[in-house]
Amino acid sequence: MSGNGDAAATAEENSSKMRVVRVGTRKSQLARIQTDSVVATLKALYPGLQFEIIAMSTTGDKILDTALSKIGEKSLFTKELEHALERNEVDLVVHSLKDLPTVLPPGFTIGAICKRESPYDAVVFHPKFVGKTLETLPEKSVVGTSSLRRAAQLQRKFPHLEFKSIRGNLNTRLRKLDELQEFSAIILAAAGLQRMGWQNRVGQILNPEECMYAVGQGALGVEVRAKDQDILDLVGVLHDPETLLRCIAERAFLRHLEGGCSVPVAVHTAMKDGQLYLTGGVWSLNGADGMQETMQATIHVPAQHEDGPEDDPQLVGITARNIPRQAQLAAESLGISLATLLLNKGAKSILDVARQLNDAH
Repeated sequence: MSGNGDAAATAEENSSKMRVVRVGTRKSQLARIQTDSVVATLKALYPGLQFEIIAMSTTGDKILDTALSKIGEKSLFTKELEHALERNEVDLVVHSLKDLPTVLPPGFTIGAICKRESPYDAVVFHPKFVGKTLETLPEKSVVGTSSLRRAAQLQRKFPHLEFKSIRGNLNTRLRKLDELQEFSAIILAAAGLQRMGWQNRVGQILNPEECMYAVGQGALGVEVRAKDQDILDLVGVLHDPETLLRCIAERAFLRHLEGGCSVPVAVHTAMKDGQLYLTGGVWSLNGADGMQETMQATIHVPAQHEDGPEDDPQLVGITARNIPRQAQLAAESLGISLATLLLNKGAKSILDVARQLNDAH
């Protein structure tokens, strides 16, 4: 009898010492929903661990009266969270992958990229325009977007519309749309609306011919300390191989172009029959000037692989030791090749002018 009692006491002691993994997130409702979904997956995989969520505000959450592209800070939504990682206050941070720069500060890495939801952009219309599309909106209707990428592509496609910056989290933007008579529609990421349970507000999903998406859009990235092998192993199982390879190609394309949120750069990727297709484009701010190209590469994913030890396993800020290295390198090479092709065709001057104009306004 006493043996059972001892075992129970030991189990109780162990559970009270259960390891706590601290997870950092932005405070917005969407960020919390995204973080909760990742933590739920981790809890199911590791029932012996406890997870504590720590929410904090970032620069991008605090500066709401300025267009994102004007703030001149690459890590707008990540810097404060990275400080917490650095100070060992949290063990991992969940981000929208599109918020993570293609070059991370030293000491950090993306330890997991979760399965991508829809990467496309969605149009939400003012109640009086429900049933319309961008094409059928009245002349000079004002469409709100905080993204140069969306505005450049859509001005080119829908010259009868006017595009104006709108800032704030999803709740704030929807409130501005519904309550102010300023906007006929706003453009948001479809994935965010899905995660918030607001699919009923989506009036139109933009196809790649109308508007290609941002690098990493629709995917969540888990950022960790690069040398924290325990946490890297813990989150590595969350990697979705197809999402990972598509996002490596997209991030390599953007990095090689030296793009960021201050220039209009967009992508579209697809994986089919062992081929990875990458379309990438760059535009002037008003969309009048632009170019896009598509390339493909064979991505052979062997059933199993063995990687030798590597000094720096990171590619475009991502560590994925459980995914074949050669497949990752092929995806990175595709992104670099496509960026090189566009640069050779004159993309640099389009991007330079876009940067200068954006800085001047």
